[in-house]
Formats: sequence, C-alpha cells, structure tokens
Amino acid sequence: MIELKTPGEIDAMRIAGKVVATALREVREHAAVGTSLLELDEVAADVLAKAGATSPFLNYHPGWAPSAFPAVLCASVNDAVVHGIPTGYRLREGDLLSVDFGAGVDGWYGDAAISFVVGQADRRDLDLIATTERALAAGIAAAVEGNRLGDIGHAIGAVGRKAGYGLLADHGGHGIGRTMHEEPHVPNEGRRGKGLRLHKGMVFAIEPMFVAGGGDEYRTADDGWTLHTKDGSRAAHVEHTVAVTADGPRVLTAP
Repeated sequence: MIELKTPGEIDAMRIAGKVVATALREVREHAAVGTSLLELDEVAADVLAKAGATSPFLNYHPGWAPSAFPAVLCASVNDAVVHGIPTGYRLREGDLLSVDFGAGVDGWYGDAAISFVVGQADRRDLDLIATTERALAAGIAAAVEGNRLGDIGHAIGAVGRKAGYGLLADHGGHGIGRTMHEEPHVPNEGRRGKGLRLHKGMVFAIEPMFVAGGGDEYRTADDGWTLHTKDGSRAAHVEHTVAVTADGPRVLTAP
C-alpha cells in the first residue's frame, strides 16, 4: 500500500531531509586524500547525534543480506556502485566516492546520495557524475501529479543511455516516509505514460546509478553488501527524497 502524506507530514519529512543534507555536506568537506571511510562514518554519526536523529542504515538487515549493515553511511569507491561498507580504507588522489545517507526524525525519514572526486579529478569521472546529476534532475522534474511512474524512469534512463552509460540492473529508487523503504519501487528506466499514476502526497527516493563502462551487470563483494560494476569501470550514484505536491516536485533533502 502507498501512503499519501499530508502537507504537514511532508514538512516533517523535510526536517529529516535537512539532517541528511547537513551530513552529506560535512562528509564531503571532510573527504580528503588520506581520510578513511570509517572517519567519514564518524562525521555522519556526529551529525545524527547533534540533531537527535536516528539512522535507518545502522543495523538494517534485509532478508538478502548475510549480516546487518554496520554503519550509518554507505561509502562506495570507484567501481563500487552502492551499499559500500565504511572500512579503514584511506582515500586516494582521484578516487570517485559515492556517499549514501539516511536520517529519521520523529518517525519520518529522508534519504539522499552524492558522488564526487577526491583531489585531482579525471574529466571522465566528472562527466559521469554530471550526467548522473542531470538524470536525477530529469527524474525529479517528471515527479508531477498526473504523470506515471514510467515517466520518471524514462526521464532518468534516457539521459544515461544517450551518454553511453550502463544502469545498475534491478536497482532504483523507492517510496519513503514512515520507514526507509516503502512501496513503490522507482525504476531508473521506463516507458512514458506507463505504470502507477502519481498523486500529490506520494514521496519517493529517486536515485540514478550509472556505470561508466556501459554495462548493467554487477557483482556482490564478499561482505555481502557492496555492489561493484562487473566490468570494473567506475560508477556514480546520486539521490534525493522528493514529494509530489500540488505545486510540483518538492525536494526534501535539498541543502
């Protein structure tokens, strides 16, 4: 069942979204050559503590995972697309880092992700990130009352395919609200005019995941969580929590 949120409930989700935006900003500011992923997780945990917020990532244990997720932050480096577990790995010059983070405040959740390069960047990585961000913007623009879920997927997928990038197979966004993952699944590819009709009060986490090498396939790391591109090429992941409102899409995790 898909719950339609009231304007007041969407305002409450925006409070959680601001915590998410703050954490992502601070993580990006602290990410430098020599910084460990565990140190970045500590930065994010500190933001949660100061805001009196909870983490929907920490100890999350879906049925497909061999163990509970051990951190408040997903940190995926280079060919890791999503779900990267923070470790003692220290960032190196030119690493492409994708950071995914969620927060809960008073029973409402927000979820967002950013990708960026640490230190000196390769133009190909910057192009990949910029294209993934354009796809997110296109998906958000399609999240209007009266459209269909397929319109969001088509908007995202068209940007990625035109650029020659792959789209992580079987993965996309999701509904969000009182829990981190709600119905429906929000695909990153779709057909215009097809699928669930969008109504005001629906809230989605929209999240393109593009693969530089052009392939969609992935492999799962030994940790049971981290998804790597099968071809070894780099990937980018960006995300916002977005509400469908009478006035158009409202980005709840905007800075």
